[in-house]
Amino acid sequence: MRTTSEQGAPALSPGRGTSARAHVVLPAYNEAASLPPLLRRLADVALAERLTAWVVDDGSSDGTAEVVAAGVPGLDLRLVSHPVNLGLGQAVQSGLRAVLAEAAGSDLVVVMDADDTHDPDLLRRLRAEIDAGADVVICSRFVDGGDDATAPPLRRLLSRGAAVLFRRLVRVEGVRDFTSGFRAYRADLLARATRHWGERLIEERGFACMVELLLKLRHCRPVVTEVPLVLRYDRKQGASKIRIARTVGQYLKLLARDRLAPAPHRAL
Repeated sequence: MRTTSEQGAPALSPGRGTSARAHVVLPAYNEAASLPPLLRRLADVALAERLTAWVVDDGSSDGTAEVVAAGVPGLDLRLVSHPVNLGLGQAVQSGLRAVLAEAAGSDLVVVMDADDTHDPDLLRRLRAEIDAGADVVICSRFVDGGDDATAPPLRRLLSRGAAVLFRRLVRVEGVRDFTSGFRAYRADLLARATRHWGERLIEERGFACMVELLLKLRHCRPVVTEVPLVLRYDRKQGASKIRIARTVGQYLKLLARDRLAPAPHRAL
């Protein structure tokens, strides 16, 4: 297990092999109970996949960093640390920056929740979609085969309301599930976007960061596909960290900012 600070500019390295590596970014805040089973599942996937897991410890106080430091046999595991809690947006940003400093342009970058509600077995499907030509693949609750019945009712309502809002007001071809935290991206797509936005690639601190990233990436004209996600909220340890009213406000603020901000003046 190697440790990386949250600082450093992203720069893609050239390809280092015949098959792309999957870099899995796991933003984590007080997930010491959920990480061990998730990391074991990732280690099982790593038996057949070239895979590196990057846990971003966002100022946890429960021993999350110690779980990562202990390592998991068979899993290339890295730790990115925030001394204090900075929020989901900055955790995702730090994870992407750390990955892009090492990734090859052909690699795929996967962001998934660290609370064990997302199934690592979907990584094979994500790789297949990227290999078939997709630039972004969303694990979606709102396509045939997707399901979030185990999630709390208010959280399900929030996800569906946000999906309707953004589908009606923002055009992103191929997207039904705007708020899913389980996605795969081509590394070279993220690198192009980072060269343009830099530290502003993700400005939202909370859960709206996933929508923000998608809205900014649309200016790169990516091919976006979705695969079914069965959310395993029944495996979650502890209470949800999302605050419904605050997140609704973040979505509305993000939508207003997106509509007022000019599009990039050049092709990305």
